[in-house]
Amino acid sequence: MAIAVTMGDPAGVGPELILKAFLDGSVSSGFFVVGDLDVLAACNEALRLAVPLRVAADHRDLQSRYVNVLDAGIITRGDVTPGTMSRRCGEAAKIYIQTAVRMALAGSANALVTLPVSKEAVRLSDPSFRGHTELIAGLCGAAGVVMMLHSPKLVVTHVSTHVPLREAIHGVTKERVLEVIRLTASALRTLGGGSRIAVAGLNPHAGEGGAFGTEERGEIAPAVAAAREEGIDAHGPFPPDTVFRQATGGHYDAVVCMYHDQGHIPMKLLDFEGAVNVTIGLPIVRTSVDHGTAFDIAWRGVASTGSYAAAFALARKLYGADRS
Repeated sequence: MAIAVTMGDPAGVGPELILKAFLDGSVSSGFFVVGDLDVLAACNEALRLAVPLRVAADHRDLQSRYVNVLDAGIITRGDVTPGTMSRRCGEAAKIYIQTAVRMALAGSANALVTLPVSKEAVRLSDPSFRGHTELIAGLCGAAGVVMMLHSPKLVVTHVSTHVPLREAIHGVTKERVLEVIRLTASALRTLGGGSRIAVAGLNPHAGEGGAFGTEERGEIAPAVAAAREEGIDAHGPFPPDTVFRQATGGHYDAVVCMYHDQGHIPMKLLDFEGAVNVTIGLPIVRTSVDHGTAFDIAWRGVASTGSYAAAFALARKLYGADRS
């Protein structure tokens, strides 16, 4: 068996990343692609990469020295305009994810690495689509999942992700914050690193004793206290404007963030190319690049393979750790 790699939006950088990472050796074996062969072949020709491609009958039919593709047969090169969002591409990208997740659940893939999709493109055929994480969680029947962004420079997890900010604020409850702290602690143990967890506040200055909000006193601090009673090395809540400096200075091994941008902004500033998106709380291993479809540079040969290579390496590490 091997790791399933979803091709992402066909008009985005996903096809290019697969081909270039194979050539540069950063992701050259131990995987198969869930996507459309004709699209990969078209990108291959457009960039003059000459990567050897072949159709694989299933996850057992893999040959070294090739990019093995489980051809979805959904779209062809004529359906794709590189860098242009479309309903067809968005729908195909969603089907790749569904196929790969079902394979991982069935044991036909060791882990799952997902390349970027356009949420807007997917919503043209599925208006309820919120993102990769939510779709995969639903397919796995996992209710309490958490997005972790991981890099050697910083690790962050999120109490909420793809929801309006107003909804994210209402989602800061003792129960949810404690759940995220627990899953963060479990992930750190799996990764074999440190165990000290900082918990960020929601409001400026972490509420400053209730002057700027009560969520810290009423929800976050009780969650931290409950986690510590369980033996988890959790601390906070800390002011969001200083906690990341403390973490990158080595005082903490992960930061629990209260909403999407609170965690994403410092991570993308510190390590845009090396960060990996990990979904924790799933029955399967799933990692992803920490960037979007990059339609503005798709199929131009300039996209960096750094985040994809890091995501693949971390998926292999996590799968091995789960079996050790």
